[in-house]
Amino acid sequence: MGGLVLLIAMKYTAPWWLPGGNLQTIVAAKLGRRYSSVAPVYRRERWATPDQDFIDLDWLDAASVVVRPLLVLFHGLEGSSRSHYAESFAEFAQRQNMAYVVVHFRGCSGELNHAPRAYHSGDHEEIAWILQRLRSCHTGPLLAVGISLGGNALLRWAEEAGSLAGSTVSAVASVCAPLDLAASGASIGRGFNRHVYTRMFLQTMKPKALRKLAQFPGLFDAAALRSAKDLYAFDNVFTAPLHGFKNTDTYWREASALRHLHRIRIPALVLNAKNDPFVPANSLPRAQDVGEWVRLWQPAHGGHVGFPIGAPPGGLSALPEAVGSWLLQNQ
Repeated sequence: MGGLVLLIAMKYTAPWWLPGGNLQTIVAAKLGRRYSSVAPVYRRERWATPDQDFIDLDWLDAASVVVRPLLVLFHGLEGSSRSHYAESFAEFAQRQNMAYVVVHFRGCSGELNHAPRAYHSGDHEEIAWILQRLRSCHTGPLLAVGISLGGNALLRWAEEAGSLAGSTVSAVASVCAPLDLAASGASIGRGFNRHVYTRMFLQTMKPKALRKLAQFPGLFDAAALRSAKDLYAFDNVFTAPLHGFKNTDTYWREASALRHLHRIRIPALVLNAKNDPFVPANSLPRAQDVGEWVRLWQPAHGGHVGFPIGAPPGGLSALPEAVGSWLLQNQ
């Protein structure tokens, strides 16, 4: 793949009744039509990890016995196979007769994991192990998409793998990833975002962390975690030290994919809406920040993993159609 870096002009127009990034985010997540008729039926598979822990994968198997591409989805912060975007990508995969799997990061499948760790935005080692194992058990092309946190982690894997990434995956896509974690952390930690999105995330993250403390007494300061009012404070107590980072600043700096996008050597789509309430537009990558393998799509609207279309309550097919079609074209 060669040629100039392109800012590709995939078109998206928000419905008139959903002005602004917050509405496009919230309505898509809470009310949007994820599938046309029935929810996807998954087959769960549990893998033992090298550190004596486990991860759970939810599969939507292709109907045909003919070798098909496998679409791998890495979810966002506190997501799962039942997240709105996961189910809308499942329907896309089903229509295309692709195999499809949602990989649950540790602690996100409904059961607390065993080890004194969780998951984080730069967890490229975990993604490397997962993709290599998927490569070993699937004979067709592998195509990977990461949503928000999962998108940043997937790009970090592609950056670290460099020219070796192509032996595992044909193409990757990142959707609404916070590629500059410090900029996104500051954005979600103030104003409306702090009162709505930060509170929503901490409502599930704090109880999980405290259950982890019950497994491993002394792992962190419970009082400090309970008093955390934003993701910066939470990451300083829990995420950063559990995963080998000195503090939140070090974690956010080292885990951010933005600085290393030029190292990617497989076709990579990086999608960010400019009105994403989690990801400031001025923190998005520019053409000069990426190498020739990366394609940027930065529509004016869409919110955070929203991109609803049509009449209320809005359909969610536009995002998987655009991203999934691009991946299939680059397999």
